[in-house]
Amino acid sequence: MISVAVATLGCKVNHYESAGIIEKMETEGISVVPFTSKADLYIVNTCTVTAKTDFQSRQLVRRAHRTNPSAPIIVTGCYAQIAPQELARLPGVSLVAGTEMKEKLPSIIKTITREQQINVSDISMKKTFSHLPVTAFPLQTRAYLKIQDGCNAFCSYCIIPYARGRSRSLPQEDVIRQIKSLTKAGHREIILTGINIGKYGLDLSPPSNLLNMLAQIENDTTLERLRVSSINPTEISEDMIDHIRSSKIICRHLHISLQSGDDNIMKLMKRPYNTALFEDLVKRLNAAIPELAIGTDVITGFPGEGEEEFRNTAGFIENLRLAYLHVFPYSQRPGTQAASLPGQVEKSVRKERAAILRDIGNRKRITFNSGFTGKTLSVLVEGNKDKETGYTKGFSDNYIPVLIPEGDLSLTNHIVPVIGEHMIKEKIIGRIDADG
Repeated sequence: MISVAVATLGCKVNHYESAGIIEKMETEGISVVPFTSKADLYIVNTCTVTAKTDFQSRQLVRRAHRTNPSAPIIVTGCYAQIAPQELARLPGVSLVAGTEMKEKLPSIIKTITREQQINVSDISMKKTFSHLPVTAFPLQTRAYLKIQDGCNAFCSYCIIPYARGRSRSLPQEDVIRQIKSLTKAGHREIILTGINIGKYGLDLSPPSNLLNMLAQIENDTTLERLRVSSINPTEISEDMIDHIRSSKIICRHLHISLQSGDDNIMKLMKRPYNTALFEDLVKRLNAAIPELAIGTDVITGFPGEGEEEFRNTAGFIENLRLAYLHVFPYSQRPGTQAASLPGQVEKSVRKERAAILRDIGNRKRITFNSGFTGKTLSVLVEGNKDKETGYTKGFSDNYIPVLIPEGDLSLTNHIVPVIGEHMIKEKIIGRIDADG
């Protein structure tokens, strides 16, 4: 029996696709082993969102070659789509496969040779949704479901539209079928994910939208918790706010992309909104759903960001009621418009500014989470213990990490009411509410 090891970098979409590749291989009798093992073949599913992930992808390829120099290596994913020749030069690489080749990998693994091939097509011409169905995530309580791929926005800093192509959606009936399958496998929470999930359904015939899909999931399945991954502020309508507020299954958690708190920088980024729109949305969401966790992404050191622009961003974020931040120093991506903009910021300055915003984010996370001491939270218990305390781990529907001292792993994959008692760092320590 052939053995294959898989390593994955990047977003939830990439991890979902790797899970699909692995499941398909296992059904065809291929043994999937840890990436640290000596395997007959290696697959590296790459990310190219930053120069750092490019470096990490190359390191994984080299690690596989060191582990078994005679094993063929398949490199796929976004970095493979953007820079196939660069990856083909690495030792041991037998196949560089573009993003749309992922669904074909399980069927070609048994016939691959050491003779090098590059199979990367023009992803901008891809019109259909590539889907590797996943029926279960055996080592996870929460499951991912990719319902959308690609992006039409072409923000000036972003390489992903060139790596993923145009926006494409999984048909609604397939979404429902997948959710029923994942629910049957025992998953109580599913995270809907995509590259630009707010554009879900616009390419279907007849066209649909994310709000319709959310409503159909609630009406047509028995899923207990539904979480929506990152979404743009322009894609959250008043109707969607009303629906989330009244929903019995949608988690009180939204990750809304910001990227900068300075309007001039936003224009250079080609973001389709300004700070006034974002601030108004956050205020309306907090008023409508008071215990909603709102997270956001921010890029520091974008070309043209001077001290004044950075102060605007830091001040803007300080004044918003947010639960957490994801902060990234700007990474120059060849081929994007931003790569050739004047006013490139030194890497050291980008990192310094990122550290300042991360400190703001940490304080916001502690402030938000501490507001739930003394309250009852609905917690999905994870299948492992917290390393620092040994307590049972879980997450509330509004994305707060909760530790249960008296909990045990028999609670894994159960949703239990937990009363928050006190904090350790950003985590809430609580006890199970026997009356809940």
